[in-house]
Amino acid sequence: MADPLTDTQQVAWRTFIESSWALHTHLEDELRAQTGLSMNDYHVLVVLSEAPEHRLRMGELAGRLVFSPSRITYQISSMVKRGLVRKQPCPEDGRGQEAVLTDEGMRALESAAPLHLITVRDSFIDLLDPDELAVIARVFAKVRKA
Repeated sequence: MADPLTDTQQVAWRTFIESSWALHTHLEDELRAQTGLSMNDYHVLVVLSEAPEHRLRMGELAGRLVFSPSRITYQISSMVKRGLVRKQPCPEDGRGQEAVLTDEGMRALESAAPLHLITVRDSFIDLLDPDELAVIARVFAKVRKA
């Protein structure tokens, strides 16, 4: 059995969980209200916009987003119906599938990005000083790597 958390560890853990959930919920609510996109939609659009030729194999996209295969399939299917991405066979391997950013998806991202940035700044970035941001980046790079 694991050792119980110390009071300091408990406070740190709960503060992280409660504040990160609240922040994510706020970001999701604002993004949906302003753009109609979910955070998942937005992250898919960002990752595809940064990919070579705006396309990625479904497995690679799932890995970058930390999605299960079924979750990425559901997400992409939803976005295909709205014209934000399309799905097509991989040119090098006809068995694999790629998600490809459409022009409509790029326009949606370009429209949403400035609005989302305001919310991110107001709700997170501008509340912290540069040293705090550096600590957060270092800490969560360590957590992600583990």
